[in-house]
Amino acid sequence: MNPQDAKLVSDFLLATLETEIPTTTNVFRALPSDRLDYRPDPVSKTALGLMRHIALEDVWFLKAVADGTFAAIPDDSDECGVMTPADAVAFYNDHMPAVISRIRTMSGEALLQEVDLFGMMKLPALQFLSMALRHSTHHRGQLTAYLRAMGGKVPSVYGPSADTPLMAAKA
Repeated sequence: MNPQDAKLVSDFLLATLETEIPTTTNVFRALPSDRLDYRPDPVSKTALGLMRHIALEDVWFLKAVADGTFAAIPDDSDECGVMTPADAVAFYNDHMPAVISRIRTMSGEALLQEVDLFGMMKLPALQFLSMALRHSTHHRGQLTAYLRAMGGKVPSVYGPSADTPLMAAKA
């Protein structure tokens, strides 16, 4: 891939990430605050853990693209300060647009530079940008699967759910 193509792909992925921010924060908002300890299985993350994972690691992935290196994995303990859905929404809305803006200014050459993920894999920064989008979508899907069992309602993600007003009226 040449630098011009890398820039084109990056612009597309970044625009997609920007459209995903409200969807992700709507899922965060749908989490019942009094049930964040819910987990569907003992080996699964709690809803709080999964919410933190999405919020913190989406930003972490994108910072790695912008910086050309992976920092330490974010601390997702209570020390991170994300304790409620409102905290996750605020964190996500504060950090995602800023790091997306940083990536948008990168050259095509920089997007093609290899980034090392702790010796596990080395890929062009652009591929980690694509991976960040898939990572977010995957874990957000997990979190939406928790919602009804937690007593919450599933918001519209890529169309109405059985819990959105349009679909609920048809039931």
